[in-house]
Amino acid sequence: MGSIVQATIAGMSAFIATNIDDLVISMIFFGQVNSTFRPQQIVLGKYLGFAVLVLLSLPGFFGGLFIAREWIGLLGILPIAIGFKQGLSPDREANEVQAVSDKIVNSTQKPSRASRSIVFLAPQTYSIAAITIANGGDNIGIYVPLFASSNWATLSIILLVFMVFVAIWCIVAYRLVQFPAIAHILSRYGQTLVPVFLIGLGLFILIESKSYQLLRLLPFS
Repeated sequence: MGSIVQATIAGMSAFIATNIDDLVISMIFFGQVNSTFRPQQIVLGKYLGFAVLVLLSLPGFFGGLFIAREWIGLLGILPIAIGFKQGLSPDREANEVQAVSDKIVNSTQKPSRASRSIVFLAPQTYSIAAITIANGGDNIGIYVPLFASSNWATLSIILLVFMVFVAIWCIVAYRLVQFPAIAHILSRYGQTLVPVFLIGLGLFILIESKSYQLLRLLPFS
């Protein structure tokens, strides 16, 4: 039972830490419903893009099947490093979010009648998926060590949490789009919380994988 709770918390922390900026972008998507997008296109596009990010991160899990857990756990240093990096340059991270947002607004075409009848084949769906992937570079850096330190059971729980949270993120973004001031708060102060989540997640991976036991291999230990 404890491992289920730990995997659930790890999955929630990893998703929230890597998708605060994506929540703001999703609000921009939903703000263009009927003029540029349909809700189904946004949801499907988010799932497609996130699925690609997960697939790109899975090699970390399979590597963990053949490499000692203690060594794999050292990958937990990655989210810690990313957390410190984002904490030291929050303005640059916020500018990147705004740049992606502007790209969405300027590059997306209005939906045609044909695309409205076939959501899966609509170019808007793939546009959203592509932006999700492009904005997910840090996601892979976090998910690889998290997956690598997991077994089949915990990986299944983490992936389930991810899929549920993609839906939650879409629902929250759809509701919050009615309150533009909230988007400003998320983009401004959300970046302050992200480094805390990332550093905490990295420490969790290091401790859960018992990487600290490698200290005994040091010559002065």
